[in-house]
Amino acid sequence: MSSQQGSLTAESQAGGGERLEMLFALACGAMMTTGWLISMGSADPWVPRAFYVVAYGLGGFFALGETWRSLRRRRFDIDFLMIAAAVGAAFLDKWAEGALLLFLFSLGNGLEHYAMGRARRAIEALAALAPESANVRRPGGIEVVPLAALVRGDIVVVKPNERMPADGFVVDGVSSVDEAPITGESQPVDKEPVADASSALQQGDKLAAEHRIFSGTINQSGLLEVMVSRPSAESTLARVIDMVREAETQKSSTQRFAESFEHRFVPAVLALVSLLMFAWVVLDEPFSASFYRAIAVLVAASPCALAISTPSAVLSGVARGARGGVLFKGGGPLESLGDLDAMAFDKTGTLTEGKPRLTDVVPWEGASADQLLRAAIAIEALSDHPLASAVVRDGRDRLAAADGPTLAIVEATELRSITGRGVTAMIEGERVYAGKGALFDEVEGPPMSDALLERLAALEAAGRTAIVVRRGERYLGLLGLMDTPRQAAAETIRRLRQLGIERMIMLSGDNQQVVDAVAREVGLDEARGDLMPEDKVKAIQELRQKGSVAMVGDGVNDAPALAHATVGVAMGAAGSDVALETADIALMADELGHLPFAVGLSRQTRRIIRQNIWISLGMIAFLVPATLFGLRMGAAVLLHEGSTVVVVFNALRLLGYGGPKPDAEETSQIPSADVP
Repeated sequence: MSSQQGSLTAESQAGGGERLEMLFALACGAMMTTGWLISMGSADPWVPRAFYVVAYGLGGFFALGETWRSLRRRRFDIDFLMIAAAVGAAFLDKWAEGALLLFLFSLGNGLEHYAMGRARRAIEALAALAPESANVRRPGGIEVVPLAALVRGDIVVVKPNERMPADGFVVDGVSSVDEAPITGESQPVDKEPVADASSALQQGDKLAAEHRIFSGTINQSGLLEVMVSRPSAESTLARVIDMVREAETQKSSTQRFAESFEHRFVPAVLALVSLLMFAWVVLDEPFSASFYRAIAVLVAASPCALAISTPSAVLSGVARGARGGVLFKGGGPLESLGDLDAMAFDKTGTLTEGKPRLTDVVPWEGASADQLLRAAIAIEALSDHPLASAVVRDGRDRLAAADGPTLAIVEATELRSITGRGVTAMIEGERVYAGKGALFDEVEGPPMSDALLERLAALEAAGRTAIVVRRGERYLGLLGLMDTPRQAAAETIRRLRQLGIERMIMLSGDNQQVVDAVAREVGLDEARGDLMPEDKVKAIQELRQKGSVAMVGDGVNDAPALAHATVGVAMGAAGSDVALETADIALMADELGHLPFAVGLSRQTRRIIRQNIWISLGMIAFLVPATLFGLRMGAAVLLHEGSTVVVVFNALRLLGYGGPKPDAEETSQIPSADVP
């Protein structure tokens, strides 16, 4: 059994306790009903009373245990109130009403534990994602080993339709992998081998998505060989399970309020009940009437529904988020994300793809686009600069897609880098330069014309990184490169506005022109460029002075800003230790479109928590005066415990949350964060 599976065994066994509690509650109801039916006839009163006594034992069994544990800690809780009310009913010879109280109370507790158990089992199901063993390639052949025996550097063989046993990267084979169980990605991700396994083993989190593998994901069509980069106990899956588990103990402000209210309210109820028992001293009524009224108030004022209203909703919301690739680190972030005044975004890797692309090809002086690209690709193919890689990659794609005959790409020689300006090389006996505009003020040859300078300035004003290409004495033209916005960025911003987030800004270290261009394209309200990490922190602090703000980034370079925001949201956190540790909320997939799902889930959770609190407090506010003025205990029991059942089922609705609803006329789709 894997470490993450073994760690959940205790909770799996706890499910037997939930079932036993429900069986006791149902048996209590059966005994109570039988006793009531017999009492409707002419049988001896002791016969139905015997059934009521059995109902007392069944219905009060678990509550009595909780009461004893609380009293040993010198605390009075809701279980104590219910046991006291049932004993008081028996003292008044109201066995039927006492049995009804214990039946409904035990049924409510059983449903509460069922709800909490169901949410935990939704989390526990994550542990079952990893197989119990792995096929490891050894010198003598394939050997089946338990997950706990896997070590860094092992090569595991994963057949089609098998689950990945560990985090790692592909060293052989090509396939698609369903990452939905971990990241919430709606579409399978194509995987291919790394070029150098030893180098990839050192890179860790920096590996590209097409190489990385996460434990628990599902191989689809091809045979893959995967090198293990983390032991099973440290895999992304294990860390997600641990952090969701920790999230259960992180309480939100609403949950703390409910618990504080309960701890103060229960002693107040006991004091009121004690006082009401002596009402016969000032009122013209027998002691039994005062005692009955006090017991009825004891039932009516018990905050059972309030005690479960917030934790059941929070746990259901955390479980639903984990199943959809969104990790909430507790009830606080889960509630806070739905109540924001502003949202700040990093640019690179968050709103944009994180890598430059060739966006503009501007031929000049009669040169064709083919001639411009042919020269640029030849010279940049010798460079290891990221911009050079983008020119070669996208330039080749453009040439392949162009209609008509394409000129061959010849080999460049004698590459020389001109630091901070560009590169130069020889192509077919001619000197070729490619670089910034400033490069051509320093090298020999004709200067750029005013028209070319204007076009260069226009490209840079639009946020492009511009490369000028000159062959011999002739300027072939300009290339514009840009870290382009993600396909889902503009749509995500629009959906967030629909959810009520009115102010959205970008905080980036890139130059202001580039930042402004991206902000215009995706629809942000404001963009701040040329920021150092400490400048981002200052910007977040300024925004927090005006209200709550979320910071969305990659969790690495943006760690300080994430930590200072009201809520820090890390993108693409799967496999990233820094992102998982730093952020309050982690979007496991590198998919911006999951953000509206997270905000929508937070909104729905807040809505259900408010509904539950109003239901529970409203019922107490109604029942206490009603019982003081004559409402019978049986009716008070039905209404009080009925509200607890309503609260439980209301919280369970979160497990089926499907995300914010798109507009009717909306044609583009954000990938769903739901997991099949």
